[in-house]
This record gives sequence, C-alpha cells and structure tokens, in this order.
Amino acid sequence: MPFVHPDSLLVVTINSVGLALELIYLAIFYAYAAEQKNGRKKVLIGLAGEVVFTVLIVVITMLALHTHKNRSMMVGIICDIFNIMMYVSPLTVMKQVITTKSVKYMPFYLSLANFLNGCVWTAYALIKFDIYILVSNGIGAVSGAAQLILYAVYYRTTPKDDDNDNDVPQKPSNVQLSNA
Repeated sequence: MPFVHPDSLLVVTINSVGLALELIYLAIFYAYAAEQKNGRKKVLIGLAGEVVFTVLIVVITMLALHTHKNRSMMVGIICDIFNIMMYVSPLTVMKQVITTKSVKYMPFYLSLANFLNGCVWTAYALIKFDIYILVSNGIGAVSGAAQLILYAVYYRTTPKDDDNDNDVPQKPSNVQLSNA
C-alpha cells in the first residue's frame, strides 16, 4: 500500500485484481462446500483467521513503524515468507513423484503458471529493483523450473489409466463363469 511503500500503485493494482479473483473463487468454493461436513465452517474460520492476521499486521505497521523504510522492510519480509510458501508448496509432492515415477498428482498447468508468474514478477523486480519482490519471486521462478523439470523427467513413466484411479479399489464384477 502507498502508506507502506511509496510508488507501489502497479503492485497494488495487480494484487487487487488477484484478490478479486480469489474472492470469486472462494465464493464458488463456499457455495459448494455445504456438501462436505463442516465445509463452510472451515472456509469461514480460515477467512476470519486471515482477516485478523491482516488487521494485526496493519495495526502494528502503522503504530509501531513510522518510516516508509521500516514499514517496507516489515511488510516485505512477511510477504516474502508467504510468497515463498506459495511457490514451493507444489514441491511437497516431489518425493511422491520420484518414488512412484508418476506426475499424476502434480498438475502441469499449476507448475507452468508458478514458473511464468515467478519469471514475470522477477523481471518486474529487476526493472524497479525491489528486493522484496525479487527474493521471493526469484525463488518462485527457480521452484517453478524445478517442477517443470521434474514433470518432464517423469511424464513418460506416468501410467495412462483413462480416468481410472489405481488408488481406488475396483468393485468386483458380478459376472460368473459357467461350469460347462
């Protein structure tokens, strides 16, 4: 925000669009979450936790830190931590991909989007030389590249099972052979 970091209109604009899209996604998810036990309650608790955390950060930033430099440093570090967590979270399936030699649980388009998003934001950070944007998105670009490399290595060894999950036990057939 401008009260945290001056000349941040472009970042605020882009992140506002991202926030709007995320809220639309959450509204759709919330509408269909009633099918699961306590689904809507979990969504509301998660959102409430995020709102409380955000308000806490804003209050601390505005009351305790009085210069743009200090505000930028605190908010930048917090944003870097969460941004890095977002980028590397798809790598949690890396062990499963390597042991099963299957990319079944690693969506290609998520990996591609992570890589491209990290690259674009890294390029922007290099143009403006914003260290807080550069660090987390540089790690994100490397993380996305690692995901794509892993996908390329294990794509051919992934069994093609035509929408059948091998992990779900199949119902036995009722067809019996005759004794003839």
